[in-house]
Amino acid sequence: QLQVVESGGGLVQPGGSLRLSCAASGFTLDYLAIGWFRQAPGKEHEGLSCISGSDGSTYYSDSVKGRFTISRDNAKNTVYLQMSSLKPEDTAAYFCAAVRTKRIVNTCYPFEYDSWGRGTQVTVSS
Repeated sequence: QLQVVESGGGLVQPGGSLRLSCAASGFTLDYLAIGWFRQAPGKEHEGLSCISGSDGSTYYSDSVKGRFTISRDNAKNTVYLQMSSLKPEDTAAYFCAAVRTKRIVNTCYPFEYDSWGRGTQVTVSS
């Protein structure tokens, strides 16, 4: 059974950095695509960045491009989201999600992913 667990959220000041981790189990990363999403109160899930565990192809939304970096460690079956230059509007619950696929990743829609973690809270505030 495919499962993912997020970690690494917390409180950070504006301009600061934070790294989120998404550990997958049940399948090796080579057969998965992993995505990072967030949901602020009263808003829908927003796709931030997705990566193919097979070929490393990535997608970034305009809202995080240049500030966030997604990476993978196939030996650890883990995907990371390095977040820099954080803004108060980045405050949200952050989720990772996975799907069994070897396709090239060039989109990052929530409906493309079927195994979701419980989320980790990121709060950007002074």
